[in-house]
Amino acid sequence: MALHRSDLDEIERLLVSPVFSRPGETSPTAKDELPHLGRDPHVVYRLIHDELMLDGNARQNLATFVTTFMDEHADRLFAETLDKNMIDKDEYPQTAAIEGRCVTILSNLWHSPGHETATGTSTTGSSEAVMLGGLALKWRWRQRQEAAGKPVDRPNLVMSCTVQVVWEKFCRYWDVEPRYAPVEEGRLDLDAEQTLKLVDENTIGVVAILGSTYDGSYEPVQEIAAALDELAASGGPDIPVHVDAASGGFVAPFIDPDLEWDFRVPRVRSINASGHKYGLVYPGVGWILWRTPEDLPEDLVFHVNYLGGDMPTFALNFSRPGSQVVGQYYNFLRLGFEGYREIQQACRDNARYLADEVAATGPYELLSDGSALPVFFFRLRADVTNYTVFDVSAKLRERGWQVPAYTLPAPLDDVAGLRVVVRNGFGRDLADMLLDDLRRATEYFEDLAHPLPPDPSHTSSFAH
Repeated sequence: MALHRSDLDEIERLLVSPVFSRPGETSPTAKDELPHLGRDPHVVYRLIHDELMLDGNARQNLATFVTTFMDEHADRLFAETLDKNMIDKDEYPQTAAIEGRCVTILSNLWHSPGHETATGTSTTGSSEAVMLGGLALKWRWRQRQEAAGKPVDRPNLVMSCTVQVVWEKFCRYWDVEPRYAPVEEGRLDLDAEQTLKLVDENTIGVVAILGSTYDGSYEPVQEIAAALDELAASGGPDIPVHVDAASGGFVAPFIDPDLEWDFRVPRVRSINASGHKYGLVYPGVGWILWRTPEDLPEDLVFHVNYLGGDMPTFALNFSRPGSQVVGQYYNFLRLGFEGYREIQQACRDNARYLADEVAATGPYELLSDGSALPVFFFRLRADVTNYTVFDVSAKLRERGWQVPAYTLPAPLDDVAGLRVVVRNGFGRDLADMLLDDLRRATEYFEDLAHPLPPDPSHTSSFAH
């Protein structure tokens, strides 16, 4: 069909016109319903790209534990594998093999006694991994109770009140009573004493956190396990430990190698970690591993006849891209043990440096110093009453820094502080820029609180 002159004129106009003057940029964008007609992909890309400029700069986000930087080779692998369905192991057998290699690598890293038959899986993150770990604890407890002829209607789970909210979700969704150890001034973690006060024969497990989201601290896994060993030896219940190593699972093995928190501790039966946190992979990927195959009840594993093959699966999610698992394997090969060690040590060094400088900045005091996770938490001194950490957080945001201010759980909910998470890609130069902006913000509020008296020497010559 022949084109009319008007059609040719329109095509020529679209070819030469700047993107911001094309149809779609010069008229309102439909936001609540599908537009009747599609648009030029250049225009749609620019519309969405420009809207996303209003998000914060991910590299300046010191609130998140999630990875915001990978190298260009990882970026390329991500783009090449976004279309691979991780759950479809029959159609993508090499992606499935890579997932299995990652599980075995982590099994070795966390000192599983049966790493030749590593039992674990990738997940969408630690949230899904926590759900799977909690379900395995509940099923194993129920089996023990039924074998002993005891009731199974009142399971409970013991943990600190500083656990990530996903544990609260697990308990609510799966009908488990949460038993929270309270915090107090000077102790924000679960310890052996608090553990023994809360456990009983209905306890499905104890959760120990390797890297608190509040202050970055490690809970004393070995101490908690030893107390439970003594309880079992004295005729009490035999209670397993699950380690929520969402962040610490990719930090402690490299820069705290002598710390025994993993499967070296016999009472530790399962561990979760987030590959998209200090595993250094873009979101979202997590990992859940069990000490032995027996720690994962067979009743929870489904064997699905899917797309031509038998597929054993234990997951809450089904279809998801294989790119994050491929990215994890890329990091394992690219960095090796020494590369991870260097990165995590650099993060800790920068966190310690920042913490020391913040402590030296007038009105602040540290509640943690970055000596566990590369994370520290600080508050204003009690005598500072003219402004709050929430004011400081808002002032830092003016320069693009996202430094969260929040209160601790009750009964310390009158304690508010600021938390800084140092991740890969946040070097000394950025640390110094953050410090400069924090000092300026502090001076601003201090000047408001304590204004200088007028200087008589600056009296205007027009005063008389």
